[in-house]
Amino acid sequence: MKNKFLFMLTAFLFFSACLQAQVMVVRVDGNKVYLDTSVLNRNVQKGDLFKVILSAEKLTNPKTGKDLGLVYNYSQEGKIVEVQPLYAIGEVAADKRISVGQEVVLTATAPAPQAPAVTVQEAAKTSTHRKTVYEPVEQEIIGVTEANITGADNFITLSKKGQVTVWAQGEKNTLKEKLSFTLPAGKRVLTVSAAPVKDKKAQIFVSYFDEKRQTISTAVLENQNGTLKEIATLSYFAKELGCGQNKQIWLQKPFVSGAYPGNARLIAYTDGKFAPAKETLSTYRNWLTGLNRYAVESADVQNIIYTSSNGPLRLVTASGKRAESKDLFAAAPNRVKYKQEILKFYPSVQVFGPEGRATLAAVENISKLGILSDTFGQYKSSKIHFLAFEKGRLSVTDTVELDGVVYDTACTDKAVLTAEVLPDGNSSVVEIFK
Repeated sequence: MKNKFLFMLTAFLFFSACLQAQVMVVRVDGNKVYLDTSVLNRNVQKGDLFKVILSAEKLTNPKTGKDLGLVYNYSQEGKIVEVQPLYAIGEVAADKRISVGQEVVLTATAPAPQAPAVTVQEAAKTSTHRKTVYEPVEQEIIGVTEANITGADNFITLSKKGQVTVWAQGEKNTLKEKLSFTLPAGKRVLTVSAAPVKDKKAQIFVSYFDEKRQTISTAVLENQNGTLKEIATLSYFAKELGCGQNKQIWLQKPFVSGAYPGNARLIAYTDGKFAPAKETLSTYRNWLTGLNRYAVESADVQNIIYTSSNGPLRLVTASGKRAESKDLFAAAPNRVKYKQEILKFYPSVQVFGPEGRATLAAVENISKLGILSDTFGQYKSSKIHFLAFEKGRLSVTDTVELDGVVYDTACTDKAVLTAEVLPDGNSSVVEIFK
């Protein structure tokens, strides 16, 4: 196994063109495998080498219990023999363990055609956005939002282990825990939202993937006499859109049209239960994470803004066309395996400011070792980029650098809110003021 890791490290150093997104096996025919290459930002060529990831095993320090990542088991090395616009055919020694849905490590043996570098454009060295970084807490926070849960505005965080925590702001940028709730084991949490839906009282919505049932649901939590209690379970994926007092909770039916999510509907509380209302939002087959709606193009048009699967932000114009950024933002640690699909949940795109002259805030996570580690969600730091819609394109106007990795963001009346996961596994809540 050590030799296999050395092989991959050598590939990083000597091959200039590597995998930039998840290449997946979509068909197996004897010793031939068909690979979906539509997600790549470069051309695949005959002679390129690949290995199929057969399995992965979690590596844990037996004394501390710290998660050290995954150890991968690969097939024998294969070679690309045919290239089509959206897929490639490779030959590899026949192996019954190779199946549809497995991920592939792809390296180039010949120089790829030179293309313009796609990197986030440099912003001013000194950001114009002030930020507050709160003292770290001993959690790996994958989601954060703000709402009035205890009678005043609270930060609400969601840890990777399924703990929902309601915080009050203390002195000298510290956080004080007020309430907490932990979801049962086997429910892999995805995102947290909060807004007043029932009786003008804020509820907390925690979407999770049930690993046993292979379904996505949402737990609804409420503060009842100083205790967080689960008051409902929804067979929907839930996500907040908007900022502060204007944010709303939208529900999305998972796994419509295969593994693609369906359109979203605004949540309502009627007849003693939470349910989707009539108002519908087209998500263009995207999850509600990485998507937002705002009058960006003009004050008269509500635009959809989303993170595309190959990286750029896209804005749907009034005419139905798509304007996009030349920068990549899609990298995110949050993903689950559902049947033969890998479901990615990108960080939220926040939008605020005057209608028609809006500002967008998007996340860029920086890979640890290179492009391959980006594929499996292994990152070392992040940035929040602020963008404007100018001359038919979304362009970066400012950048705030962070010390840790970002899973998701939220939007309050005064700031973009996020949590950075630091190298030691702890997390800091960060406010980046508008």
